[in-house]
Amino acid sequence: MMFLEKKVIPPLSSERNVVGKNTSIVGDIKSEGDFRIDGSLEGTIKTVGRVVIGALGSVTGKIICDNADIEGTFSGELLVNNLLTLKATAKISGEVAISKLLVEPGAEFNATCTMKGSVMELQNGKSQQEKTA
Repeated sequence: MMFLEKKVIPPLSSERNVVGKNTSIVGDIKSEGDFRIDGSLEGTIKTVGRVVIGALGSVTGKIICDNADIEGTFSGELLVNNLLTLKATAKISGEVAISKLLVEPGAEFNATCTMKGSVMELQNGKSQQEKTA
């Protein structure tokens, strides 16, 4: 009799971090949870979650995340593994690397953009499609 192995998938963090509208941070932040910035941040945010920059929020520096929704201002380097959503009030400048992009009319997007959609990951010098039997 064959038993099916259950894969244990760790639960995604439900952490939600908020930088309030009257808050200003200078420095680097690393987290497993989501971020919402309604104040200002100068530095780096690195998370496997979603980063939201509110309409009054501004970030100068670098963001590395899975998804991002931007209503406010961003200047710097933005690396989004999945979907970047720019709301009508967004103002973006710098370098952007994304997989998917959604831009509402009215958003300002003055950036160098690289879309990496179907980039194959290299593993041990070979792409995953080059595996042999």
